[in-house]
Amino acid sequence: MPRVSVVVPVYNEGPSIVDFLDRVFEAVTLPCEVLAVYDTAADTTVPHLEEYGRREGRLRPLHNTYGRGPAAALRFGVDHAESEVVVVTMADGSDDPHQIDQLTRLVDRGVVVACASRYMRGGQQVGGPWTKGAISRTAGVSLHLMGRVGTHDPTNSFKAYSRDFLREVGIESDAGFTLGIEMVAKAKRRGLPVAEIPTIWLDRADGTSNFQVSKWLARYLHWWLYAMRPSGRRPRPRPRSSGPEGAEAPDDRRR
Repeated sequence: MPRVSVVVPVYNEGPSIVDFLDRVFEAVTLPCEVLAVYDTAADTTVPHLEEYGRREGRLRPLHNTYGRGPAAALRFGVDHAESEVVVVTMADGSDDPHQIDQLTRLVDRGVVVACASRYMRGGQQVGGPWTKGAISRTAGVSLHLMGRVGTHDPTNSFKAYSRDFLREVGIESDAGFTLGIEMVAKAKRRGLPVAEIPTIWLDRADGTSNFQVSKWLARYLHWWLYAMRPSGRRPRPRPRSSGPEGAEAPDDRRR
């Protein structure tokens, strides 16, 4: 049984996925599984995943059947994780895989969400679109100071979760990468512990990010407002069903 399930949504990564997987398996010392989730068999990542999987049993390529897009891929990966701790990271190499062990151990110690934070002391964001970074930093700092959510960086996708927590509150995010801020908001509203460690985020070295700020901004705002409300109330969760309902249109997995 793995100690941590690493969920990675992929989209036309091509041969660059090999370098990413090498770095992950070199960095993670805990027993792990890596769930690389793709939408279609025509994805350019698939043949490289299949070849890699023949020599690395910890890799599990998964065909997402919940609908296209990163939100559906993340829900599919979470639902198929075998570990009690689930770490979400991106295939573009922006996140530091050496921190997967640290994030996992924080959840082992009792937090429900462990965040890799670009905006706390010791953290940094290098490169990336200015607009995206400005919105993310503003949302993070304001939620930390006024919402007291336990992290300076609720929008970063690089996080570890208690699988029991994810199952209890349900995943409602149906577009983009809003899973991170959704879970931070739900933990805050329930008075559950959230922790963070500083991270250095590096903009992707290859390819172009297709993070759609205008398309997903309203969804981020929804969870920002939800997190700003007083904690202590436990509204009845509305979990996403395990299926394609609410699936979004195809888009790039890469932030």
